[in-house]
Amino acid sequence: MEQLGSTLDHSQSLVGGLEKPPPGCQKPTHSRSSSTASSRHSRQVSFQFGLFGTPGICEGFLMKRRNWPLKGWHKRYFVLDKGVLRYSRTQQDVSVRRGKLNGSLDVSLAVMSINKKSKRIDLDAGDNLYHVKAKSHDLFYIWVTKLSAHRVFKKNEAAHVHNGFLQALSQGGGAMAATRNGAMADAATTVHGFICRPSASSLQPGSSCRSSSRPPSVAESAEYFDASDDILCGSSSEGSEEGSGVSDGTSNSDLSKAPEKRSASRKSSGHRTSLPAVCPDNSHVGLMTILYNNIGKDLSRVSMPAALNEPINLLQRLCEELEYSELLDAADNTADPYERMVYIAAFAISGYATAQHRNRYKPFNPVLGETYECVRGDRAFRFISEQVCHHPPISACHAESHNFCFWQDQRWKNKFWGKSLEIMPAGMVNVTLSKSGDHYEWNKAVTCIHNVLSQQRYLEHYGEVAIHNLNSPVCSCKINFIKSRYWGSEANKNEVQGVVLDQSGHVVHRFGGFWHEGIFCDTLPNPQCVWKPNPQPKDSILYFGFSSFAIELNELTGDLQPLLPPTDTRLRPDQRMLEEGRIEETDRRKDEIEERQRERRKTQSKTGEEHVPRFFRKSVDAAGRDVWVTNGTYWKLRENPGFSKMKNPELW
Repeated sequence: MEQLGSTLDHSQSLVGGLEKPPPGCQKPTHSRSSSTASSRHSRQVSFQFGLFGTPGICEGFLMKRRNWPLKGWHKRYFVLDKGVLRYSRTQQDVSVRRGKLNGSLDVSLAVMSINKKSKRIDLDAGDNLYHVKAKSHDLFYIWVTKLSAHRVFKKNEAAHVHNGFLQALSQGGGAMAATRNGAMADAATTVHGFICRPSASSLQPGSSCRSSSRPPSVAESAEYFDASDDILCGSSSEGSEEGSGVSDGTSNSDLSKAPEKRSASRKSSGHRTSLPAVCPDNSHVGLMTILYNNIGKDLSRVSMPAALNEPINLLQRLCEELEYSELLDAADNTADPYERMVYIAAFAISGYATAQHRNRYKPFNPVLGETYECVRGDRAFRFISEQVCHHPPISACHAESHNFCFWQDQRWKNKFWGKSLEIMPAGMVNVTLSKSGDHYEWNKAVTCIHNVLSQQRYLEHYGEVAIHNLNSPVCSCKINFIKSRYWGSEANKNEVQGVVLDQSGHVVHRFGGFWHEGIFCDTLPNPQCVWKPNPQPKDSILYFGFSSFAIELNELTGDLQPLLPPTDTRLRPDQRMLEEGRIEETDRRKDEIEERQRERRKTQSKTGEEHVPRFFRKSVDAAGRDVWVTNGTYWKLRENPGFSKMKNPELW
């Protein structure tokens, strides 16, 4: 305790220039009598240490990251009491509790990861994810220590209750073991506006507070607390290594009854309506171990077993965003610019609809140089995409029709926080319309897969999407993908709200709804449902949750195959094997393809050669950002001389 006190004394010497507590706050009693020392404690940070019993209350200001509506780090007041972390804007809001509490989290249910260098703490409770930062290393160490102590306390408290209940049952209703009070330090110390006071209650010594004589040892990059408790030793509902996986909803009996491969039925348009084989059972895959070993890493660099994949590539996923391209056709045929923006906004939202049924498997990662084309006479557009960069992974695409052009280069960053997987897209989506000449540009929302290790997994989009017309300042649009609140009802789950604004910022149109159900606008001349998703095909859960459009994306017909370059995704053998249900062959072939890619990179590195994409070129947009746009050669080469008459790279 003396060494810990000296550490805190050192912290107290660093308070100069820090902000004072809000007016009206009662200043805690200091543990040191020196008036000189007390004068330095202008910002209150109090903490308490109980050798036995409930760990002390900790409170103070931290920086909390938010994704919407204002991105970035914002100052919030946190209180940690009996294993529950609450926060609000000010100390009064938390203390008085006048309905201004912003949120709360049970730290015993969260996986905690820390980063010493950035003084950052991440708490992932599955339904809730907090990113917080301290302004000094001293505060960082204190919060890490106290959070660890409260996590242990809360878990042990639950264990005591459970054991007492079992004891009561075994004794025929006898009383549970009584808890006894422990000696608590009655002095409050202040450091940097962080408050810790003696607790009023305590438990048995087996719930004892962490009282190390020095700050905890923290790895330079990141250290993960209680990961084995939270992940590797999870309850049976979340699955052991043998029982974990992501293929909920399909029983083994359903899979065993289905033939391994069969002819896909076709609809009147000529496109298939099902896949050759149903999705595999991947309950044997140790997903927990894979993700646990890669906490905090970019999962795009992690090789996953083929049984976790769906027979769709990320290049094809970009094409899926055009499933509701008729909204762009409607926008091009609308004269009013404000109403036109409503259709553009509906199209931007429609690209997320497929995610409602696609949280069990992941798409294939393209190898460098891989391509995909899609020609849709029924939808009057043609599409081309290419993997133009591997580290970082960048996929570029371009689509065109008589009414519109659509292009983007999509970059993804994946972060696994312990119980949730956050996917943060970068790059902008662009659409130009033929008649008006409008050029629309917008960003994408953040996607988060919650409870990624359990069968109660669900997917959420959140954040603000801003749409601008680069060729006209007449109107703009803001779309808010609302983050669901875990303590509330599910009434706002998947909710989307948006407004179309005129040049002066006044609202012209309001629209809203749910990204998985539809969008309604009641400010149009004829209030109407602007968009709703197509119904899922029969037994879609047996086919990876694919929509009818997704089922058609990897279709390869005899008349199409000779026209494709050998780099096209539909010719990729491991993806085709997975679609046909040949899982073991898929794994072997997937490993071979990835190894060949690594060998090509090594060769290029030795020779100093850089990869040059075939159908896209690097450019700079109006905002000075690096972007990838079509070089206009794909369709010309396809027609003359034809890819079969050209030298093509060998990717697999």
